[in-house]
Amino acid sequence: MTKELASRGLLTLAAVAIGFAAADTYVVVLALPDMMTAAGLTVDDLQRAAPIISGFLLGYVAVLPLIGRVSDLRGRVPVLMGCLIIFAIGSVVTAAGYDLTTIVLGRLIQGIGGGGLIPPTLALIADTWPAERRGLPLGVVGAVQELGSVVGPLWGAAILAFGTWHDIFWLNAAVGLVIAAALLRHRAPDRERPPFDLIGLLLAGLAGACLLLVMLEPDRLTTGVTSGLAFLPVAGESRWLTPVALAGYALLLAFVLRQATAASPLLDWRGWGEIARETDLWGAAALTVALGAVIVTFASAEPETAALSEDAIVLLPLAAVALALFVWRGRRAANPLIPRGSLASRPAWGSITVSFFVGAALIAALVDIPFFARLTIAPDDQLEAALVLVRFLVALPVGAVLGGWLLRRWSAAPLTAGALALSGACFLVMARWDASSLESFTSTVVLAACGLGFGLAIAPVNAALLEHTADDVHGLASALLVVARMIGMLIGISALTTVGLRAFHAAVSDLPPIEQLCGDTSSCKAYTSAMREAGIAQLQAVFAGAAIAAFIGAALALLLLRRRATFSS
Repeated sequence: MTKELASRGLLTLAAVAIGFAAADTYVVVLALPDMMTAAGLTVDDLQRAAPIISGFLLGYVAVLPLIGRVSDLRGRVPVLMGCLIIFAIGSVVTAAGYDLTTIVLGRLIQGIGGGGLIPPTLALIADTWPAERRGLPLGVVGAVQELGSVVGPLWGAAILAFGTWHDIFWLNAAVGLVIAAALLRHRAPDRERPPFDLIGLLLAGLAGACLLLVMLEPDRLTTGVTSGLAFLPVAGESRWLTPVALAGYALLLAFVLRQATAASPLLDWRGWGEIARETDLWGAAALTVALGAVIVTFASAEPETAALSEDAIVLLPLAAVALALFVWRGRRAANPLIPRGSLASRPAWGSITVSFFVGAALIAALVDIPFFARLTIAPDDQLEAALVLVRFLVALPVGAVLGGWLLRRWSAAPLTAGALALSGACFLVMARWDASSLESFTSTVVLAACGLGFGLAIAPVNAALLEHTADDVHGLASALLVVARMIGMLIGISALTTVGLRAFHAAVSDLPPIEQLCGDTSSCKAYTSAMREAGIAQLQAVFAGAAIAAFIGAALALLLLRRRATFSS
């Protein structure tokens, strides 16, 4: 009983961490204008600010398989703690960022830490509960993660009401470190663990403080007659060549040397050499490059006007070459990143496939429901458009918990199929919406039912994957599930945007010339209304495409997620 309570406490901490990291994905939306100003960008430079968001996504996904594999080899708690510390460091770098490069770097580090929390948490559930009892814990974790999408903007708005965008990330760092400290009591006992490395901690703290001062350049210090000398570059004009920066580098080097020689280093390096030998790092690097290229290709495109980034002509071939190298390493390496046969079971790779189509359908709701609202009932009110999306989002965590509970009675295949069929049916209704549809209560029911369907599918897909993979690859398998969903979202928005733009151009081509309609002032309103109808036709096509993706996911779930023999390590 004590062990189960400890596991529940550990899972609670991990779930809170996931929810907080998920909220950070959305909190930046409100802070983005102020962050752009701090980076020297204007409202007209919105496309240049895209890396602030895509940088987080890149870190969130690109190294996820490697983190998942390390959690299988190293343990769940050390990886959770490490990811929380990485998330906190990224938050500090973002908060102290003074230009676009430093802000994007901070967001990238944040994404690595935030995304890395998910695989060990899902694997922890599989480690703690038997297959027949995992549904509800998986549903709760999924609900907390989805709740972040609702809480994130509210959290950001509350902080911005009393502070600045910097405060959002300072608080992120503090919360991340508090949760990491709370996880210390859940580490596996080690009777041979030497005393704590206080000197290493001191060196790390001093190095971090120096580098932080370089980024912040506090006026009280930089304008001082004596203290200001520490902030004058010794060569060139870069702030990274000032005496305080050089002191930071020296302290950082001393910290590294301390970790290499101390009997009890602050960073516990024991066992990492063995892990490196048990993991194909070259294959992991190739997969990271492939995922990174795909993410940048799709995430840096403007979803309302283009399907791919302008750099796709370079990035997509790079992704193809890197993926081919990863496949080659998987066949030749002694210990490939994805162990041979680990995903051989049909429900295992089927879950990953279904997750891809879930992402492809889900992104249409996240991107195009607010777009539809701005086009129809809230042309000048971004907040009202966001509140329309909330009608969809609030049902996601409810569905996640309900889906986990229903797993006690239904198997994953019919439950997932029914859930995605519900969302697909709602998309078909949305594909027939007109300019006045959002004004009716029926639209709220449709949006909530659509979100409920996606929520219902979360726990069954996770449960099917964990039940049909071995214990020693649960972290990796969970990571691949998340990667499939995120890549599905990126490719889905690209494909659906292409379909929608074709519908838009077809509708516009049917309009008479503007000179014919604008014989007088009042008739120009008719042309504006016609253009709005063309925009609605574009979104109707997107929603229809999302329905097809959801129905494909439902069919695949029914076909591929049927229960097979349970794996064990």
